[in-house]
Amino acid sequence: MMRNQKKHFILIILIFISNIVIAQRPNILWITVEDISPTLSFYGDSTSLTPNLDKLASQSLIYKEAFTTVGVCAPSRSSLITGMYPVSIGTHQMRTGKDVFSWGSRDYSGISNAIDVNGDSIPLHSVVTPVDVKCFTEYMRKDGYFCTNNSKTDYQFAAPVTAWDENGNNSHWRNRPIGKPFFSVFNFNTTHESKMWMHRDKPLTVDPESVKLPPYYPDTKIVRQDVARNYSNIEMVDKEIGKLLFDLESDGLLDNTIIFFFSDHGGPLPRGKREHYVSGLNVPFLVRIPGLTDYKYVYDPISFVDLAPTVLSLVDIEIPDHFQGKAFLGKKKNNTLREFIYGSGDRFDETYDRVRSVISKDFVYVKNYYKNLPAYKDNLYRKNIDMTNEMLEMNKNGLLDKNQSYWYRQKKTKEEFYVRDNDPHSLNNLINDKKYKDQIIKHRKALKDWQKEINDIGGMAEKSLFYKMWPNGVQPKANAPIINGSDKLNIIISSDTEGASIAYIISKKDFQPGLDDGWLVYSKPLTLLPGENLYAMTTRIGYEDSEVIKYEN
Repeated sequence: MMRNQKKHFILIILIFISNIVIAQRPNILWITVEDISPTLSFYGDSTSLTPNLDKLASQSLIYKEAFTTVGVCAPSRSSLITGMYPVSIGTHQMRTGKDVFSWGSRDYSGISNAIDVNGDSIPLHSVVTPVDVKCFTEYMRKDGYFCTNNSKTDYQFAAPVTAWDENGNNSHWRNRPIGKPFFSVFNFNTTHESKMWMHRDKPLTVDPESVKLPPYYPDTKIVRQDVARNYSNIEMVDKEIGKLLFDLESDGLLDNTIIFFFSDHGGPLPRGKREHYVSGLNVPFLVRIPGLTDYKYVYDPISFVDLAPTVLSLVDIEIPDHFQGKAFLGKKKNNTLREFIYGSGDRFDETYDRVRSVISKDFVYVKNYYKNLPAYKDNLYRKNIDMTNEMLEMNKNGLLDKNQSYWYRQKKTKEEFYVRDNDPHSLNNLINDKKYKDQIIKHRKALKDWQKEINDIGGMAEKSLFYKMWPNGVQPKANAPIINGSDKLNIIISSDTEGASIAYIISKKDFQPGLDDGWLVYSKPLTLLPGENLYAMTTRIGYEDSEVIKYEN
């Protein structure tokens, strides 16, 4: 009897140790904020008080040269989730559909306000990406990670059910099965452009007289008020982030969780968001790795396409060959430093353009494909900001100086070239300065080579691209999965839809599953227990999901 008890005790201990080992796989937490440039104390700007971010930064790698791929939400987020450049996979045009939050509306009825370069109206649609492109979280889920997103997606396509275990306002690492490591994303929108006018009536916590203005802003009461509002919103989001970090530490997870903090693109004020200069692409970026007791500044350039491979590298998952980014941390770190960062700007809501930029350590090179279009994009959304309208009126009346009016020039040069050290705000175009001839040629070639390498499809009219993705204007639909249950202990599911993934649910209840019902990613044969039902469907980015197939044991 005592011997059996001893064996039972040893078994319990072994199970306990096994669970500890499983738990030692690192958790990953992404804290993303909307529309913030590196205007934070650990980047030298102490205008806003951010004690929670300061504490996080004091134990983090602080990246000075971190850049998004596009200076606006949806295209940049498509890079984050796929590890691909938007101009390579067709996600470069801002707001193609209504798939902004959680699983997305999956409804493309209604009228779009998008007009392409030829003046053609663009129907609402979900972008269909190339066959090998998937959300990188799918690889993590297959490898045992519990993946949650709370709750913005905004990828230019509806999030496939294979991307997340949970995707909504209640998504949380706390909902994971015991012993599972997690990858959790929390998106904070307190600093979003829209909060510039939605928070008008909230008290300012930053004195307008204390803010520093860049040389492209006029010094007016309204400008100072809006800049102070932006800094006040940053103070608000810092408190929200502090609560999340407190929860993580209270759960005893801080010592086994790698924390990323970053913004989706540059700040919300004029000449930040939507721009292809440093002001629109450079973002704050921290990585806290357990065991790091002090901060360290990192000057190696990184791009948003690098985040997906980096996360996979940190959790030791094979990086797919088609990824265009490269890991900058982890076991599979790529030690070749980036010499160039590539940015792009195409259609932003109702305003179109085509711009490409190359940013190096010392220079900014810009190519304008439509030089007869104004530099300023007259986007209706940004006109909700008071200073936007004031600056437009001042420019109309000739009240802006050279630096302040530069953004409003009616025609652009074919190329632009700026020296970052002497001209950090990209206001003095030196494209015709013979002193920089060699560097201009070098950056011009870098852009051309990159465009060829990644297959930049930005030159295709958006209407044509739409019909390529949706033949005859109809969204393609994934074929139903094929279930082979001849061996009930070894049930095989397959799909004849190229590039598709298979999602499934095993349940004892008889029901019609919806998007939030806990779809798993199929990766190996399944076994059903007596009384269990199998539900399966096929999904591919941009496609309509297949019908759900039920297999009864």
